[in-house]
Amino acid sequence: MKQTCASMHQQLIECVPNFSEGSDTGKIRKILASIENTLNVSLLHAESGADAGRTVVSFAGTPDAVCRAAFAAVKTASELIDMRLHSGKHPRLGSADVCPLIPLRGVDMQTTVEHARKLAQRVGTELGIPVYCYEQAALLPERKSLAYCRKGEYELLKEKMASQKPDFGPDVFSEKIAKTGASIIGAREILIAVNFNLNTGSKTTAAEIAAEIRESGHGAKLKSVRAIGWYIADFDMAQVSVNITDYRTTPLHKVFEEVSRRAAQRKIAVTGTEIVGLIPEKVLLDAGQYFLAIKGDKPETASKNLLLETAVHKLGLENLTPFIFQDKILEYTLLKSK
Repeated sequence: MKQTCASMHQQLIECVPNFSEGSDTGKIRKILASIENTLNVSLLHAESGADAGRTVVSFAGTPDAVCRAAFAAVKTASELIDMRLHSGKHPRLGSADVCPLIPLRGVDMQTTVEHARKLAQRVGTELGIPVYCYEQAALLPERKSLAYCRKGEYELLKEKMASQKPDFGPDVFSEKIAKTGASIIGAREILIAVNFNLNTGSKTTAAEIAAEIRESGHGAKLKSVRAIGWYIADFDMAQVSVNITDYRTTPLHKVFEEVSRRAAQRKIAVTGTEIVGLIPEKVLLDAGQYFLAIKGDKPETASKNLLLETAVHKLGLENLTPFIFQDKILEYTLLKSK
Protein backbone atom coordinates (compact mmCIF):
# COMPACT_ATOMS: atom_id res chain seq x y z
CA MET A 1 0.00 0.00 0.00
CA LYS A 2 1.23 3.50 -0.82
CA GLN A 3 2.59 5.27 2.25
CA THR A 4 1.33 8.80 2.92
CA CYS A 5 2.49 11.78 4.95
CA ALA A 6 0.94 10.37 8.14
CA SER A 7 3.50 7.60 8.53
CA MET A 8 6.47 9.41 7.12
CA HIS A 9 9.71 10.29 8.81
CA GLN A 10 9.80 13.74 10.42
CA GLN A 11 11.61 15.20 7.42
CA LEU A 12 9.14 16.74 4.98
CA ILE A 13 9.65 18.80 1.85
CA GLU A 14 7.27 20.09 -0.79
CA CYS A 15 7.77 20.20 -4.54
CA VAL A 16 5.81 22.57 -6.78
CA PRO A 17 6.67 21.74 -10.40
CA ASN A 18 5.08 23.67 -13.27
CA PHE A 19 4.43 21.81 -16.52
CA SER A 20 3.82 23.40 -19.91
CA GLU A 21 0.44 21.79 -20.53
CA GLY A 22 -2.85 23.29 -19.46
CA SER A 23 -5.60 21.68 -21.52
CA ASP A 24 -4.81 18.06 -22.49
CA THR A 25 -6.29 16.17 -19.53
CA GLY A 26 -4.85 12.86 -20.72
CA LYS A 27 -1.30 14.13 -20.59
CA ILE A 28 -1.89 15.90 -17.28
CA ARG A 29 -3.33 12.72 -15.71
CA LYS A 30 -0.25 10.72 -16.76
CA ILE A 31 2.09 13.31 -15.23
CA LEU A 32 0.10 13.25 -11.98
CA ALA A 33 0.06 9.44 -11.97
CA SER A 34 3.87 9.37 -12.12
CA ILE A 35 3.87 11.35 -8.87
CA GLU A 36 1.11 9.42 -7.13
CA ASN A 37 2.77 6.10 -7.92
CA THR A 38 5.86 7.07 -5.91
CA LEU A 39 6.07 5.67 -2.37
CA ASN A 40 6.19 8.12 0.56
CA VAL A 41 4.75 11.00 -1.49
CA SER A 42 1.32 12.61 -1.27
CA LEU A 43 -0.16 14.64 -4.12
CA LEU A 44 -1.60 17.76 -2.49
CA HIS A 45 -2.93 19.88 -5.34
CA ALA A 46 -2.99 20.28 -9.12
CA GLU A 47 -4.32 23.24 -11.07
CA SER A 48 -4.38 23.75 -14.84
CA GLY A 49 -4.97 26.79 -17.02
CA ALA A 50 -5.58 26.54 -20.75
CA ASP A 51 -4.82 30.22 -21.40
CA ALA A 52 -1.59 30.05 -19.41
CA GLY A 53 -0.71 26.72 -21.06
CA ARG A 54 0.38 25.45 -17.70
CA THR A 55 -0.32 23.04 -14.85
CA VAL A 56 0.93 23.76 -11.33
CA VAL A 57 1.32 20.73 -9.05
CA SER A 58 2.11 20.42 -5.37
CA PHE A 59 3.22 17.25 -3.58
CA ALA A 60 5.07 16.50 -0.36
CA GLY A 61 6.97 13.71 1.32
CA THR A 62 10.40 12.62 2.47
CA PRO A 63 13.23 14.34 0.57
CA ASP A 64 14.43 11.24 -1.31
CA ALA A 65 10.89 10.25 -2.25
CA VAL A 66 10.00 13.74 -3.43
CA CYS A 67 13.09 13.80 -5.64
CA ARG A 68 12.14 10.43 -7.13
CA ALA A 69 8.62 11.66 -7.83
CA ALA A 70 9.92 14.90 -9.33
CA PHE A 71 12.28 13.01 -11.61
CA ALA A 72 9.45 10.70 -12.72
CA ALA A 73 7.18 13.67 -13.43
CA VAL A 74 9.87 15.53 -15.40
CA LYS A 75 10.53 12.37 -17.41
CA THR A 76 6.85 11.86 -18.18
CA ALA A 77 6.34 15.50 -19.13
CA SER A 78 9.37 15.45 -21.44
CA GLU A 79 7.95 12.41 -23.22
CA LEU A 80 4.42 13.79 -23.61
CA ILE A 81 4.86 17.52 -24.20
CA ASP A 82 6.32 18.87 -27.44
CA MET A 83 7.49 22.43 -26.88
CA ARG A 84 7.56 23.05 -30.62
CA LEU A 85 3.76 22.95 -30.49
CA HIS A 86 3.26 24.74 -27.17
CA SER A 87 1.52 28.05 -26.72
CA GLY A 88 0.48 29.85 -23.57
CA LYS A 89 0.64 33.23 -21.90
CA HIS A 90 2.83 32.18 -18.98
CA PRO A 91 6.61 32.47 -19.46
CA ARG A 92 8.25 29.05 -19.87
CA LEU A 93 11.52 27.42 -20.89
CA GLY A 94 10.55 23.78 -21.30
CA SER A 95 8.04 20.97 -20.81
CA ALA A 96 8.90 20.72 -17.11
CA ASP A 97 9.51 24.43 -16.83
CA VAL A 98 10.35 25.02 -13.18
CA CYS A 99 10.74 22.57 -10.30
CA PRO A 100 11.42 24.02 -6.84
CA LEU A 101 11.96 22.06 -3.62
CA ILE A 102 10.69 23.70 -0.41
CA PRO A 103 11.66 22.66 3.14
CA LEU A 104 8.58 22.16 5.33
CA ARG A 105 9.62 20.23 8.42
CA GLY A 106 12.82 18.79 9.85
CA VAL A 107 14.92 19.83 6.85
CA ASP A 108 17.05 22.97 6.55
CA MET A 109 17.56 24.98 3.37
CA GLN A 110 21.12 23.79 2.78
CA THR A 111 19.99 20.17 2.79
CA THR A 112 17.16 21.08 0.43
CA VAL A 113 19.68 22.77 -1.87
CA GLU A 114 21.75 19.58 -1.95
CA HIS A 115 18.70 17.54 -2.93
CA ALA A 116 17.78 20.07 -5.64
CA ARG A 117 21.24 19.96 -7.20
CA LYS A 118 21.29 16.16 -7.15
CA LEU A 119 17.88 16.15 -8.86
CA ALA A 120 19.11 18.65 -11.44
CA GLN A 121 22.17 16.53 -12.16
CA ARG A 122 20.07 13.39 -12.56
CA VAL A 123 17.62 15.13 -14.91
CA GLY A 124 20.49 16.48 -16.99
CA THR A 125 22.45 13.20 -17.12
CA GLU A 126 19.71 10.58 -17.41
CA LEU A 127 17.10 12.51 -19.39
CA GLY A 128 19.41 14.66 -21.50
CA ILE A 129 17.53 17.84 -20.56
CA PRO A 130 19.51 21.06 -20.01
CA VAL A 131 19.01 22.28 -16.43
CA TYR A 132 19.57 25.70 -14.90
CA CYS A 133 19.71 25.82 -11.09
CA TYR A 134 17.97 28.78 -9.48
CA GLU A 135 17.08 30.49 -6.19
CA GLN A 136 19.01 29.01 -3.22
CA ALA A 137 20.39 26.20 -5.40
CA ALA A 138 21.88 28.58 -7.98
CA LEU A 139 25.49 27.85 -8.90
CA LEU A 140 25.94 31.35 -10.35
CA PRO A 141 24.76 34.46 -8.46
CA GLU A 142 22.73 35.88 -11.35
CA ARG A 143 20.82 32.61 -11.69
CA LYS A 144 19.15 33.03 -8.31
CA SER A 145 16.52 34.95 -10.28
CA LEU A 146 13.92 32.78 -12.02
CA ALA A 147 13.24 35.60 -14.46
CA TYR A 148 16.94 35.69 -15.41
CA CYS A 149 17.03 31.94 -16.00
CA ARG A 150 13.86 32.11 -18.11
CA LYS A 151 14.81 35.23 -20.09
CA GLY A 152 14.14 34.76 -23.79
CA GLU A 153 11.94 31.79 -22.94
CA TYR A 154 11.78 28.65 -25.07
CA GLU A 155 11.93 30.58 -28.33
CA LEU A 156 15.48 31.81 -27.61
CA LEU A 157 16.72 28.69 -25.83
CA LYS A 158 19.20 27.84 -28.60
CA GLU A 159 20.86 31.25 -28.24
CA LYS A 160 20.73 31.05 -24.44
CA MET A 161 22.52 27.70 -24.39
CA ALA A 162 25.26 29.07 -26.64
CA SER A 163 26.00 32.03 -24.36
CA GLN A 164 24.85 30.74 -20.96
CA LYS A 165 25.75 27.08 -20.60
CA PRO A 166 23.34 25.02 -18.49
CA ASP A 167 24.51 23.85 -15.07
CA PHE A 168 23.72 20.22 -15.91
CA GLY A 169 22.88 18.21 -18.99
CA PRO A 170 23.78 18.84 -22.63
CA ASP A 171 25.06 22.28 -23.53
CA VAL A 172 24.48 22.08 -27.30
CA PHE A 173 20.98 22.59 -28.71
CA SER A 174 19.57 19.57 -30.56
CA GLU A 175 16.33 18.25 -32.03
CA LYS A 176 15.67 16.42 -28.77
CA ILE A 177 16.04 19.64 -26.81
CA ALA A 178 13.83 21.41 -29.34
CA LYS A 179 11.08 19.05 -28.16
CA THR A 180 11.70 19.10 -24.40
CA GLY A 181 13.14 22.56 -23.88
CA ALA A 182 15.10 23.12 -20.67
CA SER A 183 14.20 22.85 -16.98
CA ILE A 184 14.87 25.19 -14.07
CA ILE A 185 15.37 23.35 -10.78
CA GLY A 186 16.07 24.86 -7.39
CA ALA A 187 15.29 25.29 -3.71
CA ARG A 188 13.31 28.14 -2.21
CA GLU A 189 11.02 29.17 0.61
CA ILE A 190 7.23 29.08 0.27
CA LEU A 191 6.04 31.39 -2.50
CA ILE A 192 2.56 32.90 -2.91
CA ALA A 193 1.34 32.84 -6.52
CA VAL A 194 -1.72 35.03 -7.03
CA ASN A 195 -3.66 36.65 -9.86
CA PHE A 196 -5.66 39.86 -9.34
CA ASN A 197 -8.66 40.15 -11.66
CA LEU A 198 -9.37 43.56 -13.18
CA ASN A 199 -12.67 44.75 -14.64
CA THR A 200 -10.93 45.62 -17.90
CA GLY A 201 -9.73 43.62 -20.85
CA SER A 202 -6.67 45.80 -21.32
CA LYS A 203 -3.45 43.82 -21.11
CA THR A 204 -1.58 47.12 -21.35
CA THR A 205 -3.26 48.44 -18.20
CA ALA A 206 -2.50 45.23 -16.30
CA ALA A 207 1.12 45.36 -17.44
CA GLU A 208 1.43 49.00 -16.31
CA ILE A 209 0.16 48.16 -12.82
CA ALA A 210 2.48 45.14 -12.65
CA ALA A 211 5.46 47.32 -13.59
CA GLU A 212 4.56 49.81 -10.87
CA ILE A 213 4.28 47.32 -8.00
CA ARG A 214 7.06 44.81 -8.60
CA GLU A 215 10.34 45.14 -6.75
CA SER A 216 12.26 45.77 -9.96
CA GLY A 217 9.70 48.30 -11.18
CA HIS A 218 9.57 52.09 -11.15
CA GLY A 219 6.61 52.67 -8.87
CA ALA A 220 5.70 51.21 -5.47
CA LYS A 221 8.55 48.70 -5.63
CA LEU A 222 7.09 46.22 -3.18
CA LYS A 223 9.88 44.07 -1.80
CA SER A 224 9.83 40.37 -2.71
CA VAL A 225 7.17 40.96 -5.38
CA ARG A 226 7.37 39.92 -9.02
CA ALA A 227 4.52 40.81 -11.34
CA ILE A 228 3.39 40.72 -14.96
CA GLY A 229 0.14 41.69 -16.67
CA TRP A 230 -1.84 39.60 -19.14
CA TYR A 231 -5.27 39.05 -20.68
CA ILE A 232 -7.21 35.84 -19.99
CA ALA A 233 -9.62 35.05 -22.83
CA ASP A 234 -11.49 32.37 -20.85
CA PHE A 235 -12.69 35.04 -18.39
CA ASP A 236 -12.49 38.03 -20.77
CA MET A 237 -10.43 40.02 -18.28
CA ALA A 238 -6.95 41.29 -17.68
CA GLN A 239 -5.01 40.11 -14.65
CA VAL A 240 -2.02 41.27 -12.67
CA SER A 241 -0.16 38.04 -12.01
CA VAL A 242 2.06 38.19 -8.92
CA ASN A 243 4.61 36.03 -7.14
CA ILE A 244 5.32 37.02 -3.53
CA THR A 245 8.67 35.42 -2.71
CA ASP A 246 8.62 36.43 0.97
CA TYR A 247 5.11 36.89 2.37
CA ARG A 248 6.50 37.85 5.78
CA THR A 249 8.18 40.90 4.24
CA THR A 250 5.27 41.81 1.98
CA PRO A 251 1.97 40.21 2.99
CA LEU A 252 -0.74 39.32 0.49
CA HIS A 253 -3.17 41.95 1.77
CA LYS A 254 -0.59 44.70 1.23
CA VAL A 255 -0.13 43.64 -2.41
CA PHE A 256 -3.93 43.47 -2.84
CA GLU A 257 -4.31 47.00 -1.47
CA GLU A 258 -1.54 48.36 -3.70
CA VAL A 259 -2.93 46.75 -6.86
CA SER A 260 -6.40 48.05 -5.91
CA ARG A 261 -5.03 51.57 -5.41
CA ARG A 262 -3.23 51.57 -8.74
CA ALA A 263 -6.36 50.23 -10.46
CA ALA A 264 -8.54 52.92 -8.88
CA GLN A 265 -6.20 55.59 -10.22
CA ARG A 266 -7.14 54.30 -13.66
CA LYS A 267 -10.86 54.22 -12.77
CA ILE A 268 -11.02 50.43 -12.76
CA ALA A 269 -11.14 47.94 -9.90
CA VAL A 270 -9.85 44.61 -8.63
CA THR A 271 -12.87 42.33 -8.84
CA GLY A 272 -11.34 39.24 -7.29
CA THR A 273 -8.23 37.32 -6.37
CA GLU A 274 -7.13 33.89 -7.56
CA ILE A 275 -4.62 31.87 -5.55
CA VAL A 276 -2.55 29.60 -7.80
CA GLY A 277 -1.62 26.42 -5.96
CA LEU A 278 -1.61 26.36 -2.16
CA ILE A 279 -1.30 29.08 0.46
CA PRO A 280 -0.14 28.94 4.11
CA GLU A 281 -2.91 29.50 6.66
CA LYS A 282 -0.98 32.38 8.26
CA VAL A 283 -1.26 34.46 5.07
CA LEU A 284 -5.06 34.42 5.24
CA LEU A 285 -5.18 34.85 9.02
CA ASP A 286 -2.98 37.95 8.72
CA ALA A 287 -5.22 39.28 5.94
CA GLY A 288 -8.33 38.66 8.04
CA GLN A 289 -6.82 40.54 10.98
CA TYR A 290 -5.88 43.43 8.72
CA PHE A 291 -9.33 43.81 7.18
CA LEU A 292 -11.12 43.47 10.53
CA ALA A 293 -8.90 46.16 12.03
CA ILE A 294 -9.71 48.53 9.15
CA LYS A 295 -13.39 47.88 9.74
CA GLY A 296 -12.96 48.86 13.40
CA ASP A 297 -13.51 45.38 14.82
CA LYS A 298 -11.14 43.69 17.26
CA PRO A 299 -9.15 41.07 15.32
CA GLU A 300 -7.48 39.78 18.49
CA THR A 301 -10.82 38.43 19.72
CA ALA A 302 -11.94 36.99 16.38
CA SER A 303 -12.13 33.24 15.84
CA LYS A 304 -9.93 31.54 13.27
CA ASN A 305 -12.97 30.85 11.08
CA LEU A 306 -14.01 34.51 11.14
CA LEU A 307 -10.51 35.61 10.17
CA LEU A 308 -10.39 33.15 7.26
CA GLU A 309 -13.88 34.03 6.07
CA THR A 310 -13.07 37.75 6.25
CA ALA A 311 -9.94 37.25 4.17
CA VAL A 312 -11.80 35.22 1.55
CA HIS A 313 -14.56 37.85 1.31
CA LYS A 314 -12.36 40.95 1.25
CA LEU A 315 -9.81 39.52 -1.18
CA GLY A 316 -12.56 38.21 -3.47
CA LEU A 317 -11.16 34.68 -3.42
CA GLU A 318 -14.50 33.20 -4.49
CA ASN A 319 -15.07 35.56 -7.38
CA LEU A 320 -14.47 32.93 -10.06
CA THR A 321 -14.56 29.59 -8.25
CA PRO A 322 -15.35 28.39 -4.71
CA PHE A 323 -12.43 28.70 -2.29
CA ILE A 324 -12.38 25.46 -0.30
CA PHE A 325 -10.07 25.70 2.71
CA GLN A 326 -9.27 21.97 2.73
CA ASP A 327 -8.13 22.15 -0.90
CA LYS A 328 -6.29 25.47 -0.96
CA ILE A 329 -4.61 25.92 2.44
CA LEU A 330 -1.26 24.10 2.64
CA GLU A 331 -1.58 22.86 6.22
CA TYR A 332 -5.07 21.49 5.57
CA THR A 333 -3.99 19.55 2.49
CA LEU A 334 -1.16 17.99 4.51
CA LEU A 335 -3.68 16.89 7.14
CA LYS A 336 -5.90 15.38 4.45
CA SER A 337 -2.97 13.31 3.22
CA LYS A 338 -2.55 11.58 6.59
